[in-house]
Amino acid sequence: MQNFKLTLQYDGTRYLGWTRPEKDGYEKTVSYRIASVLERMTGEHITLFAGAKTEPGVHAMEQIVNFQTESPLSSEEFRTTLNRYLPRDIAVLNCEQVPERFRADLNAVSRTYEYRICTAKIYDVFTAAYRTHIYPAPDKDLMQEAALLLLGRHDFRGFSGGRKKKKTEKELLDVHIISDKNEDNFLILSLTADDFLYQMPALITGALLEIGLGKRPPESVSDILSGREKAGVLCNPKGLLLRSVQYNCNSSAIY
Repeated sequence: MQNFKLTLQYDGTRYLGWTRPEKDGYEKTVSYRIASVLERMTGEHITLFAGAKTEPGVHAMEQIVNFQTESPLSSEEFRTTLNRYLPRDIAVLNCEQVPERFRADLNAVSRTYEYRICTAKIYDVFTAAYRTHIYPAPDKDLMQEAALLLLGRHDFRGFSGGRKKKKTEKELLDVHIISDKNEDNFLILSLTADDFLYQMPALITGALLEIGLGKRPPESVSDILSGREKAGVLCNPKGLLLRSVQYNCNSSAIY
């Protein structure tokens, strides 16, 4: 049995997320497209394990996935054939064989999402598909003030749109809002956590944007965490992407 690790990029615009139940449109997901090609290559049922489960419309710059197979095909053969038959909005950047114990979902120690905002008066048509246009620009200082209240381990059920049966306590490791030094009128909101609940990146981003636009005070994030307020609206998914999934490289379960 071989275990392969894939590093992927994809444009999530036309997909219903990384995966969904079959009754909810499984065939319109990124995982379905990849598994379908792998199953044709191997003649086996393939299960994909992902470092993060991105949601409808959300992109990925560096998604990590693994699968196991009895096929004798090499990592280069998998990478080349996948890129030949996958849609042009999904790319396999790398494929490598890893120890059998490695699981992209279970071994991940953190995930980073970015939200990209164009603050120019007139948006750039060549980047508009991957950035949300907000003019005038939201107040970075107010957003950062609110973001500091989210850092650490909390019950984030107020920032989740999913069912609350699962454990909802997560640790937000880093939140920052930065201007790109090489490009005017461009903001990036970065979120890193040990894990994210369903819609958690989009709801946190949406709340911080409302604060930056003066629609709610910074301390409202504490009220959302305590359940006294609702998170509000989801951010526009076209500006949201999975930036990376982090692993402990010293773990014997990986290398």
